[in-house]
Amino acid sequence: DMLDPERLIQCPLVKHHWIRARRFPYHLVKCKESNPEIAKKLATCPFNARHLVPQADLSDHIMKCNDKAFVEQDVVSRSCESPQEQLNNGSTWQAPPCAEDWET
Repeated sequence: DMLDPERLIQCPLVKHHWIRARRFPYHLVKCKESNPEIAKKLATCPFNARHLVPQADLSDHIMKCNDKAFVEQDVVSRSCESPQEQLNNGSTWQAPPCAEDWET
């Protein structure tokens, strides 16, 4: 099951590291710092930062990456919207009013 946070994933940097899926992003950061020579030889997938592949294999990975479909689907669905709909779907967050005057 791909959504199981307890499943074990093999580290792409050090093959004998097996990490729970919920901890995997944190492990990647630490393992890259601990193994800079190995990390230099790997490239990050543009569709999923958890995918680290040998630099020579990146273009092949991009063509086959499962996460590519999610990005393409989002791009297609957004291109079918009118420009006004795209604006309406953007963030509606506004800063709360502030009565503080730092100059006084």
